[in-house]
Amino acid sequence: MANVQDMRERLRRPLEHELRTGCANRTVSGGIEKLLEHLAMPFPQVRETLRDYANLSPERREEKLRAALVLLAPEHARAAKAPTRSAPEPSVTPSLFGDVPAPRPPGRPASRPARPSPAPAAPAAPAPAAASPARTALDELLSGPRWTLDQAVADIPELRSGARKLHALGLRTVRDVLHHYPRRHEDRRVMPNIRAAEDGQKFTVLGTLISKARRSPKPGMTLTEAVIEDSFGQRVKCTWFNQPWVERQLREGARLIVTGRVKRFGSTVQVSVETFESEDQSKDSLSTGRIIGVYDTKDGTSQDFLRKVTYLAVHRTDYPDHLSSTICARWSLTTLKDALLGMHFPEDEAHLTRAMERLRFDEYLFLELRILLQGEQGVLLGKRFHAREEDIDRFERTLPFKFTGAQRRVLSEIARDMRDERQMARLVQGDVGSGKTAVAACAVYLATRDGYQGALMAPTEILARQHYANLQNYLYPLGVRVGLMIGALTPRQKAATIFAAEHGELDVIVGTQALIQDGVIFNNLGIAVVDEEHRFGVQQRRSLLKNRPDVLVMSATPIPRSLALTAYGDLELSIIDELPPGRTPIETKMIADHHRAQAYAFVMTQLNEGRQAYVVASLIEENETLADLRAATDLAEEIRTLLPDARVALLHGKMSAQEKDAIMASFKALEFNLLVSTTVIEVGVDVPNSTVMIIENAERFGLAQLHQLRGRVGRGALQSYCILVAGDTSAKTKKRLKVIENSTDGFVIAEADLKIRGPGEIRGTRQSGIPDLKLGDIVSDAEVIEQARDLAKAILSSDATLEHPKLLPLKTELQSRAAQVAYRDVI
Repeated sequence: MANVQDMRERLRRPLEHELRTGCANRTVSGGIEKLLEHLAMPFPQVRETLRDYANLSPERREEKLRAALVLLAPEHARAAKAPTRSAPEPSVTPSLFGDVPAPRPPGRPASRPARPSPAPAAPAAPAPAAASPARTALDELLSGPRWTLDQAVADIPELRSGARKLHALGLRTVRDVLHHYPRRHEDRRVMPNIRAAEDGQKFTVLGTLISKARRSPKPGMTLTEAVIEDSFGQRVKCTWFNQPWVERQLREGARLIVTGRVKRFGSTVQVSVETFESEDQSKDSLSTGRIIGVYDTKDGTSQDFLRKVTYLAVHRTDYPDHLSSTICARWSLTTLKDALLGMHFPEDEAHLTRAMERLRFDEYLFLELRILLQGEQGVLLGKRFHAREEDIDRFERTLPFKFTGAQRRVLSEIARDMRDERQMARLVQGDVGSGKTAVAACAVYLATRDGYQGALMAPTEILARQHYANLQNYLYPLGVRVGLMIGALTPRQKAATIFAAEHGELDVIVGTQALIQDGVIFNNLGIAVVDEEHRFGVQQRRSLLKNRPDVLVMSATPIPRSLALTAYGDLELSIIDELPPGRTPIETKMIADHHRAQAYAFVMTQLNEGRQAYVVASLIEENETLADLRAATDLAEEIRTLLPDARVALLHGKMSAQEKDAIMASFKALEFNLLVSTTVIEVGVDVPNSTVMIIENAERFGLAQLHQLRGRVGRGALQSYCILVAGDTSAKTKKRLKVIENSTDGFVIAEADLKIRGPGEIRGTRQSGIPDLKLGDIVSDAEVIEQARDLAKAILSSDATLEHPKLLPLKTELQSRAAQVAYRDVI
């Protein structure tokens, strides 16, 4: 339980903040009297002094606050003067047209009415000089060398030991850290009494860990339970479901901050824990006594660690404001420094609000600048090709099939872009089996006809090998030389491919990220094709595109057209919405888990007819936290027992590339007829003889992923089947899986998914949704978008290349942001 000194300190800090900010009674939710209700029990004189605070005039509030702070001071310091409130100096930031004071935050008065001066008092004896406050641990860290925005976190001594944790979150530079915004904020200026929590309410409680235990009430369920005691002496039972590792992180006597849903059983209070962290009890804690940010993180990376890193980044980084004070004043925006501080460490709700207003405006401004610069106002040029219709016809004549009308239409759009002097950046969306690879191969052929090279980058070695085989079949008859660059090649093979690419002895190179990691230098790269681009990191993609080739992106992941136009930012959109003739629609059926035996009996009938089958599991090995899911390793053994005549193989992502390639080659050669796999087969695996797929625990997959997996069957003229085994048969699960059962059109599925889950979740079809927007909502921000567009147009009309010295911070920030999301250089 907290001692009196702890409670004195926790009460004193918000009272000092109330005094500094004008005695407005907005320091804590519910006002100062709510604060006293929770923290002032040991201090009756303070409670009496501040009684009826809400009804006092500002002058009387200030007088009472000063008296209360004297009462809360240590005995030897009670005569010391409480902190005084001073008006901040107006900040001045550089302007395009001169320097003007930064605007006041919305709602804050320009000044307070002057009070009558008190009568002169008799001269007092000089007060003893106050001792300098002791430097805290954070103070020591803030005194180091300054950081720069694009400085790598791994190169900063204070962050070097935690760089791996930051990298796992995609945070590689100081800029990344500053713009890794909290997903939500919690008011921890006052930690309320658990007695005030209502049943079913989400609640945060701070307390000391009294005891812990772990038990398994039934097979497949693990409960970790702990009892904590808050500062009011109330005990709370905290429960973690199926997270056995939590027990190792709990230490008796430790102070924990726990957030979760409250469940009341009479006088007993239980919290089903959603998040928890250890309290930093240092005087300069970033986790209590303030409004705190809660960040997206991963196991092994604590909230406290992220807050400290962000605190250092905010205070030690030199970042010029890319908006002048004139612009900020015109649109009532705060400064960039104040906005970043307010987003991560707000003083109060008003500070957080003005921070979000500024950062949201910035997002739309840079989005609009990018759109304008990549449109008719664009100033950067790319490659230019002849892209003749007769060359498209020549390519088609070598194929064993004719292009569909949709393929022809998309090829015309690509050829038109290639003839233009502006760099092509086009997304080709097409359902599984629609013929995207043939279209991409034709585009590459058009580039080679003008003496350029082509590159195709795929996310996996299995898919890269498959693309290599297809491009060999398509392009070899036309005299085009195709090479392969993947990690599984021997050093000698890699060296030969690198030499041939650099000296123009290869026209097309197909590969994985090895294309950019193993020193490949192209002699004259004209077009780059990126397959399933959302599987690549930003730096991988940018490395391939650094010499501004034309860019063609292929995706079989269905995204509604309205979202694709924003989610893929600077890409023009083409859709292949027609399947080649002769494809038989896949029959899909959802079944409950207790009908599995019938499903596997059907699989055996297909195998007896000479067909092949896939069984997909979501896990590799049994995991005690998800014991109800069928792991691939255990499932393979179960199927060998259930279907003794089946020739079963196992494939998963932990295998080496050579092992995976060997298994797929054996499966294609019919050495195995049933492949148990994880989602490693989701993209690109092509075995036309496979006619049936069972997906275990289908409710664990997204609709787009289920559609991708289903696309591994039905790749020939044979009737194919997909069986969705649902471990959870709730109404919500049935509604989702019925979408897959009733449609084989990926775009229909995507639109249905949008209606079920909403745009906020659909944006997860890419790594970060609409890549420019972390705070913005295109549905509700119409007014902000219009203001940002007006400013973007005004800026570019005055200086289309942003070369003016006072626009350089804006240009630098634009280039950096565009590099994170765009395929083309912006400026």
